[in-house]
Amino acid sequence: MWYTAVLCRVLLGFVFLASAFAKLRGRGAFDAFTDGLTAMRVVPERGLRTLAGAVAAAEAVVPVLLLAPATARFGFGLAALLMGAFTLAVGVVLRRGTVASCPCFGASEAPFGVRHAVRNTALTGVAAVGLATVGGGASAAGAKGVLAVLAGAVLASLVIRLDDLVALFRLSS
Repeated sequence: MWYTAVLCRVLLGFVFLASAFAKLRGRGAFDAFTDGLTAMRVVPERGLRTLAGAVAAAEAVVPVLLLAPATARFGFGLAALLMGAFTLAVGVVLRRGTVASCPCFGASEAPFGVRHAVRNTALTGVAAVGLATVGGGASAAGAKGVLAVLAGAVLASLVIRLDDLVALFRLSS
């Protein structure tokens, strides 16, 4: 089962790396993220920038923790906590009927929808599976390891580009 932990480490590592980069790549990107949080209306505006900074920093820490098997358990735990909070926030936005765009991977025109709640719930599950399977010298050596790394990278790409894929398929139908 070590390859399951590798797949989960790669998947979550890339997702959180892309998410943190989208928010921290410049002042404009961070401001867009903060504006997205403001539009969600799930936390008071006072202290919102501090919260946005803490979220972006925590997202940046997850891939670092997932790099080494010795710290992967902490990475999976932090990922599960963050994804749980994100899932709850999306649920509140949907329940209230608030129209807000997903600031997950940078400024987006795509308003929150059920797909975002499903995505976040699935990523919370990936973190839980990773937490349950991590340990015992998980590495990417051998064919199973390479396949696990590739599968994790492909799945991460699909997660990161979810809104674009949904828009693409809407255009074609």
